[in-house]
Amino acid sequence: MKKILNDPAAYVDEMLEGLVAAHPEIYHAHAHRVILRAGAKASGKVGIVTGGGSGHLPVFTGYVGRGLLDGCAIGNVFASPSAEQMADTIRAVDAGAGVLCLYGNYGGDVMNFDMAAETVAFEDDIRTTSVAVADDVVSAPRSEAGKRRGVAGMIYPFKIAGAAAEAMADLDEVTRLAAKASDSTVSMGMAMTPCIIPQLGRPSSVIADDEMEMGMGIHGEPGIWTGPIKTADAILDEMFDTLQKDRPLSSGDRVSVLVNSLGATPLEELYILYRRLHARLDDLGVTVVMPLVGRYATSMEMTGATLSILKLDDELETLLRAPAHCAFWSVA
Repeated sequence: MKKILNDPAAYVDEMLEGLVAAHPEIYHAHAHRVILRAGAKASGKVGIVTGGGSGHLPVFTGYVGRGLLDGCAIGNVFASPSAEQMADTIRAVDAGAGVLCLYGNYGGDVMNFDMAAETVAFEDDIRTTSVAVADDVVSAPRSEAGKRRGVAGMIYPFKIAGAAAEAMADLDEVTRLAAKASDSTVSMGMAMTPCIIPQLGRPSSVIADDEMEMGMGIHGEPGIWTGPIKTADAILDEMFDTLQKDRPLSSGDRVSVLVNSLGATPLEELYILYRRLHARLDDLGVTVVMPLVGRYATSMEMTGATLSILKLDDELETLLRAPAHCAFWSVA
């Protein structure tokens, strides 16, 4: 294992300490593994919290900020935070208008957020709602969309819901818009190398040097095939065609797209993929709004990429364009 660290057991806590020290105007360490938006709460504003395992920065913690999330509960690498941490986060962001729990569709996160919501309802009389983002199309068919994993596309519901809350929409409206953004987003990924969990000290899976895995999950979950490495255009075409079958686009549609590095893939290679994506969308007569190319949701040092597409309407586009700021994504 080659990593820049001190003690594998201190990996997450030292990372959070550095994040808050680097950006104190954005992030505030409220309690053990609970990060909040810095500054005073806005009375009457809906709070939005998320939570999940470490190892995916900027997801989840990084998207705490203005026009985005209000708090995040953080677990060990690839492990859910506890229900107690989630309840602490909900209590800390509540400003009298209720709290939306917005997170990826993973069993541990769903179970612990459900427990946390029951706890704060009983002990603190805080009303909560939940949206579990499930954008990974290869993890289950559309007929069983509720079983799909949440991957990089979850940043779109973060942004849409955050903008609505910033505009002082009520909890039901913020929840509706988060669910709408989630339902309008599809994603697919591929990987060329696995990643190494610090406390394990070995790769999370095996991919041969001359192979790639299409559809691999962000924790090393099996994909749909493993085989020889394809060209960039062929990789993009397969991902795009798969998303197109699941959620077809046609002439006149407007979308935002995310070409995301899973950690080690350089920007140059992401832009090679985006070049092909832009051509495919242009051929269909689809307009791209606010394309995102970079590291927005990672899996440690995994070499690979994900493609996410958010189909827009006027409501979603207005909220996507609304101002937001965190250390990893700003919209003026």
